[in-house]
Amino acid sequence: MKKLLRDLSALSALRDRQAMDFALVKLVGLGDLWRCHTVRLLRAVGPPDDQHWVTLGQLDAQHSTPTRDAFWFDASTLPPLSEFPMRVAAVVTESVMRSGQGPYTTVFPIDTQASVCSVLELESDAPISADTEDLIDSVLHMFESLQGLLDYGERDSLTELLNRKTFDNAFLRAAQTQDESANGLVHDRRDKQTPGSYWLAVIDIDHFKHVNDKFGHLIGDEVLLLLARQMRTNFRFLDQLYRFGGEEFVVLMRCADQEHALAALERFRRQIEEHAFPQVGHITVSTGFSELRDNDTPSGAFDRADQAVYYAKGHGRNQVCSFSALVASGELTEQVGNDANEVDFF
Repeated sequence: MKKLLRDLSALSALRDRQAMDFALVKLVGLGDLWRCHTVRLLRAVGPPDDQHWVTLGQLDAQHSTPTRDAFWFDASTLPPLSEFPMRVAAVVTESVMRSGQGPYTTVFPIDTQASVCSVLELESDAPISADTEDLIDSVLHMFESLQGLLDYGERDSLTELLNRKTFDNAFLRAAQTQDESANGLVHDRRDKQTPGSYWLAVIDIDHFKHVNDKFGHLIGDEVLLLLARQMRTNFRFLDQLYRFGGEEFVVLMRCADQEHALAALERFRRQIEEHAFPQVGHITVSTGFSELRDNDTPSGAFDRADQAVYYAKGHGRNQVCSFSALVASGELTEQVGNDANEVDFF
């Protein structure tokens, strides 16, 4: 019991979501109290009519440390919800599900909100006792509370998109994944990742100051909130969506090539252009984007995308501009050396 308390204390001190997921499966998988040989933390992802199970953490006899599905993945390679009715039943009934004659499977629901369906699945050689189930359930309640605190700290209070302070870690993780993929190094459970590179896009609302001046800041906040909702419907569930402050938004995504990245951003631009916002009517956005490079930094990638936004705003607004395409066409000149973050406009 003392070890359990120490493990719980260590879990509560974590502020990284993946580290917390791994700590949970280690706590349950290695605990002498429940003697499980396989532990999986899973979440349902994707649109409501086509959801799949992604493994956030797994510990089994073949691995001394937890593994997970790739940071960026092709959802079609993941198992659909329908293949695991016990997991679905646990979420729907909000109760523990049990089956098997050895090995035994026990599924605990976690955070059964409409927008997030998660389960902890245990496989053991002997059935888990009622007292042990109660103890694991208490651990999961604590885990849910800690996840809620993470959400509170990582989310923008108005739009509920990710906030700026979470960006650097996500960027560096994406960059590391891209480097490992390019070098043939794979540490995740699945090798089948979305092909291509990572792209950073900066989205800025055109003439947003005019919206605030004419309609007031409450209406301006409503525009920001509704635009964030449009982002969620347009981009994929695995794309990272941020509000950096004011009318500036950021998307971190993986696409096969520049053409696919441009298509996704153009689709969003048209979606906003055609949407009628209450009282305000129609607004537009200007977008710049850049591919992540070898040994890239968050500030370097952001600056390139931001320069493309600046070009878009200076050349008519309501458009999507690629930094590399602007440099290739001679519209921008990328500086090398101490002034690498400066560009010349022609």
